[in-house]
Amino acid sequence: MALNTSADSPIPVGEVSRLIGGWIDRLGAVWVEGQITQLSRRPGAGVVFLTLRDPSYDISLSVTCFRSVFDRVADVVSEGARVVVQAKPEWYAPRGQLSLRAAEIRPVGVGELLARLEQLKRALAAEGLFAADRKKPLPFLPQLIGLVCGRASAAERDVLENARLRWPAVRFEVRNVPVQGVHAVPRVVAAVRELDARPDVDVIVVARGGGSVEDLLPFSDEQLVRTVAACATPVVSAIGHEPDSPLLDLVADLRASTPTDAAKKVVPDVGEELSRIQQLRERALRAVGGLLDREERGLAHALARPCMERPHRMVDERAEQVEAAVARARRTLGHLLDRADSELSHTLARVVALSPAATLRRGYAVLQHADGTVVRAAGEVAPDEELRARVAEGGFTVRVAVGDRP
Repeated sequence: MALNTSADSPIPVGEVSRLIGGWIDRLGAVWVEGQITQLSRRPGAGVVFLTLRDPSYDISLSVTCFRSVFDRVADVVSEGARVVVQAKPEWYAPRGQLSLRAAEIRPVGVGELLARLEQLKRALAAEGLFAADRKKPLPFLPQLIGLVCGRASAAERDVLENARLRWPAVRFEVRNVPVQGVHAVPRVVAAVRELDARPDVDVIVVARGGGSVEDLLPFSDEQLVRTVAACATPVVSAIGHEPDSPLLDLVADLRASTPTDAAKKVVPDVGEELSRIQQLRERALRAVGGLLDREERGLAHALARPCMERPHRMVDERAEQVEAAVARARRTLGHLLDRADSELSHTLARVVALSPAATLRRGYAVLQHADGTVVRAAGEVAPDEELRARVAEGGFTVRVAVGDRP
């Protein structure tokens, strides 16, 4: 319940601590899982002090238990071990501290860990985090590689040496972090996020040189898996442990069996690439040489044709054909003109023969009145009328006699 307090009516610290203790007492006993990070068993003391930590988050709780409770598992439990504890939350009012009072401690066995990992694996797979279509391709030649590994570890040495042997110009941005224990998960997650935020990092390699199932648990942590799944930069998992594959192998864009294998898969071999370039150059030269040879043969074949050996021959042949056509055209036109001339002469002769002038030359005359009309009958003239007589060689005037009318 909320307290009615104000600056004028505050409550004492002791009362606040007492109320908090009352609320915590009502929680009851709970089962808690975590990893033991600190263990204190003082000789002769009846109470054992533990620190229980959540490996996925930076959260710890103090745990106390009677020596008799801890002695039941003392042979199998030590610092770094995962345990399940039945405990009741307690509030130490004088110091304002929260702790757990353990009534039972159970070590988490390998079988239980594997069962829980399998359950987590199915849940993450159902979300699609392991789907193949989510995998990002690695760049052919990364300029800067982010490496997350243990400090001065064999994994770091294997990746650096093998990568530089394959491509001497490659550069690394190394982040040394704990790769096992309670601090491994948050440190690895922070390193991956930092490298992913850098635009100049082309690929991230998370490497470790193998270990037991318990040692590799940080690389199956849900927080780390989700962090890698959210990365925009391709991530390579290089955890050298073949029998049991951590979940990081499934969510990573590429899985390498060992750190050495990761170096081989991330950068190309300069010798192999030079050899491949040489092979491509030789193949290109062969292709270009074959093309030139083929075109040269075609050109030689074209030059060997008669029209190319004697290029004027075709012009000469066409000139003869043109001359023959011109002569033929002239002959044809001459025949047509001769025929037309003959026809015109005959027509002219017929026209001349039928013309009135020809009739007049045979001795006939044409009589015309003064107005120019032709006299066609004797009754058309009057006595003493002057008529115009037209003959072949000119004309003259005549007068009609009085006694000449019929």
